Amino acid sequence: MKLKDIAQEAGVSISTVSRVLNDKHTNAASKEVQERIWTVVRKYGYVPNDSARNLRKKNQDDAPLKKNGNIACLFARTSTFTDIFFSSLARSIEQEVFKRGYIIKYSFSAFDIDNTSTLSMIEDNQVDGVVVLGRGDKKLFQFLKKHFRCVAYTGLNPVDANYDQIICDAYGAGCCAMEHLLSLGHTSIGYIGDRENENLYRAYEDSLTKHHLLISKKLVNTVRHLSGESGYLGAQSLFEKNPNMTALFCGNDITAIGAMKAAKEAKIRIPDDLSLISIDDIETVQYLSPMLTTVHVPVDEMGQMVAKILIDRIEGEHTIPLKLYLPFYLAVRESCDRPPVKKRS
Repeated sequence: MKLKDIAQEAGVSISTVSRVLNDKHTNAASKEVQERIWTVVRKYGYVPNDSARNLRKKNQDDAPLKKNGNIACLFARTSTFTDIFFSSLARSIEQEVFKRGYIIKYSFSAFDIDNTSTLSMIEDNQVDGVVVLGRGDKKLFQFLKKHFRCVAYTGLNPVDANYDQIICDAYGAGCCAMEHLLSLGHTSIGYIGDRENENLYRAYEDSLTKHHLLISKKLVNTVRHLSGESGYLGAQSLFEKNPNMTALFCGNDITAIGAMKAAKEAKIRIPDDLSLISIDDIETVQYLSPMLTTVHVPVDEMGQMVAKILIDRIEGEHTIPLKLYLPFYLAVRESCDRPPVKKRS
């Protein structure tokens, strides 16, 4: 298979295929076009090699590429592949492994590991290793140990397992978000997100305690799966219970977008009446009105590094479990301000 064959099947130009396969950034084409191209790449096992790259540099005809290895992607915290954060992470992984002569052979969810067809796919399509996106439970780790020789994990929370791990510290990111709200003078801060073994929630509690503020259950809405709907419904519930709440911390940007919709319907102005902050910094939040203040998580770099570290292990370059923490930063935009002088009634 050649680039022109991929372009023809994906319904795009050869130059578009080349940009998507070689550009480390996500703006080479629309997400829909990128996914069509990568679907064809996965289907035919098309991967680059050094000789093909040299031929292209000399402007010679594109040569068929040889497949070197296969990798699987496991989505541990979502049952679908439409979650923006994890799908962006997966795209970054796919692009990086492609550069190293590997392909993503298949992707599956932790919620499907008991499914007969999923087990059959895993057993029939032998891969060299698996990347785990997001933290899983003990059952998942037992499954991984049984079915995969090489495992690498990436997410916001470290896992208690002897796997290579690429982490952006959720606890530190959560403290960063909370300190921003507290520095603005907020004392009645709500939380929407997971609580069970969740470092973001621990950061929420510890930050309030550090500033000698009481932790109220009325200000917390627990959701197991973060989504726009959970943010929308969670915010509605908190608004009803806490008319004096002046700030809201959401477990991710998609949840915050849902909360923003609920605030608009309740005629609660952001940031005049309510400050809103979250975690991730997905591209969408820069186009909201107001633009969302959030803690930036280096998704592209997480994907690139976990792909590199997994392939490094597959090829025998290291044997001890490695753990690498990547930095975050606060992206200050328009959704946070000082608490209103007059509280809502």
